[in-house]
Amino acid sequence: MNFTDLKFAPHPVMGENHGIQALAFFPNGYGVSVVRFPGSYGYGEGLYEVAVLQGTSSDYRLCYDTPVTNDVMGHCDEQDINNIMEEVSFL
Repeated sequence: MNFTDLKFAPHPVMGENHGIQALAFFPNGYGVSVVRFPGSYGYGEGLYEVAVLQGTSSDYRLCYDTPVTNDVMGHCDEQDINNIMEEVSFL
């Protein structure tokens, strides 16, 4: 799975005209949330913010204790997101 496979939708909190989000989950029980909205890290440059998730598409939480990161990752371009998704898929 890579950036081009992500399906962006209106951000559930920021609303349709104020942000987008895509979620992706992997068989290992981890996933990513990729967002872009006013205030997200990198928004002004057209970049994305990525968080690691733990769980499934119907029941998940933000995960801050992986070897990938202990926070959200901002200022990410498409290649950064591809790299992050690969790392998360191998946790």
